[in-house]
Amino acid sequence: MDSTTPCPCGSGLAAAACCEPVLTGDRPAATAEQLMRSRFTAFARDDAGYLRSSWHPTTCPRRIRLEPTRRWVRLEVLATTDGGLLDHEGTVEFRAHHEQDGQPGVLHEVSHFVRHEGRWVYLGAA
Repeated sequence: MDSTTPCPCGSGLAAAACCEPVLTGDRPAATAEQLMRSRFTAFARDDAGYLRSSWHPTTCPRRIRLEPTRRWVRLEVLATTDGGLLDHEGTVEFRAHHEQDGQPGVLHEVSHFVRHEGRWVYLGAA
C-alpha cells in the first residue's frame, strides 16, 4: 500500500502509519480503540482472515460472511472506556457508516474488547 494513502478508519493518518502494520501482523494493536479501527479497515477491505484472527476464540463465528454489495465508508469513534495500554478490557462505542445497493446505512455498537494471550481481541457487543 502507498505510504500516503489515508487509512480507511478515519484516523487522519496514512494507512502505513495506522492500521496497515496491525493488519499485516507487523505490530499488535496497542489499545482497544486501535483494534476497533483495524477491524473497521478489515471490513472495508473484505479481510475476513484478519477479522477472524482479531476475534476472541469463544465468540468468533465459524464462518464470517462479508456482504459483497456493502461498502464501509466512514468510522466515527464516539467514546471509549478503558482499553488502554495497561488495561485488560475496554469498550469502544462507534458508528460505522456503509452503503449497500446505493442506500446509506449505519451500524451503531458498543464493542467489548479483552486481552487474550497478551493481545487485544474483540469479544462482542457490550
